[in-house]
Amino acid sequence: MLDSLDHGGWDLRVRNDDGANQQICFDGGRQLIQIRHANLNCKSVVLSDTPEQITVHYTCPGQGYGRTSIRRETSRLVQIDSQGISKGVPFAFTAEARRVGACTP
Repeated sequence: MLDSLDHGGWDLRVRNDDGANQQICFDGGRQLIQIRHANLNCKSVVLSDTPEQITVHYTCPGQGYGRTSIRRETSRLVQIDSQGISKGVPFAFTAEARRVGACTP
């Protein structure tokens, strides 16, 4: 499913958060799967992958783990549901990610 998404700059809006949007330069799946474990070298297992949705479990040694489901609405709009443990603290959130253009430095 992730291969069908447009690469480039994406705006991530976490629901029930402080309202701050996060900008992501998407060039593959890890940026959307490991939001709470960004830039970490984690091991992942794809639990399910269909044209509409993917679910991945990942483990980051010494940093925690997560399970993320991404549902594709279009190649430019996805819904994200993620939960796990980050630095010993549980997290759970839903978010919407929308492609907004090219990646910006």
